[in-house]
Amino acid sequence: MTTPEPLRTDQGPTRASLRPSVPRRRRRTAHGRSAGRVLPTVAAVVGLTLGAASALWAAGAPQTAALVDAALGTASPAAADAVERAGSQSRASAGRELRVLEPVEVPPGMLPTEPAPGIVALPPGLTAPDVAAGLLSADVVEAAAGTFSVVPGVDPGPGTGAVRTVRVEVEDGLLVDGPAFAATVMATLNDPRGWGADGSLSFARTDGDAEMRVILASPATVDDLCAPLDTGGEVSCGTNGRAVLNLRRWVLATQEYAADKAAYRQYLVNHEVGHLLGHRHERCPGAGQRAPLMQQQSYKAAPCTPNPWPFP
Repeated sequence: MTTPEPLRTDQGPTRASLRPSVPRRRRRTAHGRSAGRVLPTVAAVVGLTLGAASALWAAGAPQTAALVDAALGTASPAAADAVERAGSQSRASAGRELRVLEPVEVPPGMLPTEPAPGIVALPPGLTAPDVAAGLLSADVVEAAAGTFSVVPGVDPGPGTGAVRTVRVEVEDGLLVDGPAFAATVMATLNDPRGWGADGSLSFARTDGDAEMRVILASPATVDDLCAPLDTGGEVSCGTNGRAVLNLRRWVLATQEYAADKAAYRQYLVNHEVGHLLGHRHERCPGAGQRAPLMQQQSYKAAPCTPNPWPFP
């Protein structure tokens, strides 16, 4: 009988044995090429307008309406209708049933050719890279719905080498722009410095059956999905065909990556997908050298220097 290979996580040692499924825990520890185009004149608010009109399908209508009002001053009847449809899609969620949501079209006029006077460019506490990565709030939702929405859309990828299919999902209840998150994931995976750097591998996105799932989830849900690995509400994992990314890390990154959270998000995607590709953890080769991607940089990169790429 072949002994199963231990599951892997960006956290550290795994538990020695599996345990039965248990209800969601509330554990906490102290250690605690996107499709379409955006007019240049409104680049500063693309996260708000597109996020509110087409992608806040996992957060509910009241928050969406607030973002539309904040971004555009007032919402047109067509915009309000789009908001209500987006919210209704979220409220239709029940149990742990997985479904694909229909994209909501952006009504004409929602992207003005000139910014409105006094427009709020970014949500409090977020930068432009944060919004580009899909964040619509700097708050960390500790425990969300436990159900997941597939980000609709397909992308064949660069089409070089063997193609691996990826489905991107977001837990319902997170203030996250799903299409922006999916675009970040796929751009990272197909980056020239990524796993397909030698042309032997590329990644295609699908909203149907896929070889790999990349899931953004609340800390409590990550604990459930990664069990029996003890993620402690803090870290992420790549196992059983799922790269499960912790919202806490997606929002906050780590101290070493604090000045470049976008790089940490690239590290997180590449590292957990790396596990799905069969790569094990590596150690820092020496002080001042570049950290291997498969080093557990979510704890620390030092004495190496941080590196988010398999082939930088």
